[in-house]
Amino acid sequence: MKVKKFFDTAIIPTKGSSGAAGHDLYANIADGAETINPHETKKISTGLGMEIPHGYAGLIFARSGLATKRGLRLANCVGVVDSDYRGEVIVALHNDSAEAQQINHGDRIAQLVIVPYATVLFEVVDDLENTERGEGGFGSTGTA
Repeated sequence: MKVKKFFDTAIIPTKGSSGAAGHDLYANIADGAETINPHETKKISTGLGMEIPHGYAGLIFARSGLATKRGLRLANCVGVVDSDYRGEVIVALHNDSAEAQQINHGDRIAQLVIVPYATVLFEVVDDLENTERGEGGFGSTGTA
């Protein structure tokens, strides 16, 4: 997949292991560090643009270590990078903790998973096909 460095300091995504589904995205911070105060959201640069293949999307997920150890998560829960987007990939991190958290240049801040997607056309109908579940919603298939 083609990747463009908007800044010489940008770091190309890497996989943490051979079986990892995601590629780690790295912070590209010109001043060296960025502080995210408690309950604040900051947009963190990756310094990269990507040419995601047609028919695929880049989904940006939180890194479990940042969430569990430092209280940092993606502000929008899951980011979506469309195949026709050519701008810089930015990661919006939110600090759920009670302490200020520092992000340093080169820190792994999220993970990118490239996935295929289906293109659909919506058809308005009067009825939907019946299923065993039917209209059962929240909690209808079990207790938890």
